[in-house]
Amino acid sequence: MNENVYVEGLNLVCGGLLLSAVLILWRRELSAIVRLLALQGGLLTVLAALLGIHERNGDLLLVAAGVLVLKVIGLPAVLRRVLQTTTEDRESEPLVNVTASLLAAALITLAAYALSRPLVALAPSPATQALPVGIAMVFLGFFVMITRRRALSQIVGFLILDNGISATAFLAAAGVPLIVELGVSLDVLLVVLVLQVLTARMRLAFGNTDLDELHELHD
Repeated sequence: MNENVYVEGLNLVCGGLLLSAVLILWRRELSAIVRLLALQGGLLTVLAALLGIHERNGDLLLVAAGVLVLKVIGLPAVLRRVLQTTTEDRESEPLVNVTASLLAAALITLAAYALSRPLVALAPSPATQALPVGIAMVFLGFFVMITRRRALSQIVGFLILDNGISATAFLAAAGVPLIVELGVSLDVLLVVLVLQVLTARMRLAFGNTDLDELHELHD
C-alpha cells in the first residue's frame, strides 16, 4: 500500500472514530445513538483492516472480520431489540446538557492528546500519532456512562470505552493476538446480553430504565 494513501486513510478513519463518539454525546435519540455506535464499529473494522494490509498481518485481517460481525452486526442488533421492547426513545434528561457535553468532549480530547505525547515520542509513526484518538474514546466512554441516566445509554458508553481500548491496541501495537481479541469480544457480548436482561427486568419492575429513580429504593 502506498504510504501516502495509508496515512491519509488512517487519519480519515481515526477522525471518523472520534467524531462518532462526539456525535453520540450530541444526539439524544436512542435509535440514532445505536446507529452511530454501529458506524463506529464499522470504522474500527476499517482501522484493523487498514493496519493489517499495511503491516501484512493476516491476524489483524481476521480480527477485522470478527469486529465486523460483533460490533457492526451483533451488538447493534441486540441494542435495537432492546429499543423495540420499550417506549423510551430519548435520553430525556442527561445529567450534563448537550452544550456542556460538547465542551467537555473538547477538553477531554485535548487532555488525551496531552497525556499521550510521551507515548507517541517513544516510537513516532503514523499509527502512534493517532493514538490520542483511542485514549480520547476511552475517556468519552467513561463520560457517557457517568452523565447518562438511561440504562441503554450507559451500555453505549461502555461499548464506546471498549472500542477506544481496541483502537488504542491497534494503533499502539499493531493489534493484539487473535485469541485475545476474540476472548475480549466474547466477554463484551456477554456483558451486553446480561445488561439487556437487567434492563428488561428494570422496565417490568419500575416502568422505565432511569437509573436515578433507583436511588429511592431501600431494603
